[in-house]
Amino acid sequence: MKMHNPPHPGEVLRELCLQPLGLTVTEAAKALGVSRKTLSSILNCRAGISPEMAVRLSIAFGTTAESWLSQQLHYDLAKAEGKRRTLRVKKLAAA
Repeated sequence: MKMHNPPHPGEVLRELCLQPLGLTVTEAAKALGVSRKTLSSILNCRAGISPEMAVRLSIAFGTTAESWLSQQLHYDLAKAEGKRRTLRVKKLAAA
C-alpha cells in the first residue's frame, strides 16, 4: 500500500525501538557498533538506512533488514514523487 507521507525510518527507530527501551543515542550506537554521529544522523532524519544498517537493526531489534529498507524506500519515493511537477523530463514514445 502506498503511503502519501511515510515517516522517516529514523523517527520509527527512535519512537518504536529506542524510547520504549529507554536507550540513549550513545547506548544504542554502541550496541549497534556504529558511531554516535552516524546514529544521530539517522534519528534526526539527516541520513537514511543503508543495507548494512538495516542488517544491524534487524539483529539488534529482532526485525528484518527488508522491513527497514522498505521503510527507507517508501520514504525516499514519497519525497521524489513530491518533486514530480518540478522535474524537467520529456515523455518518450516508440515511433
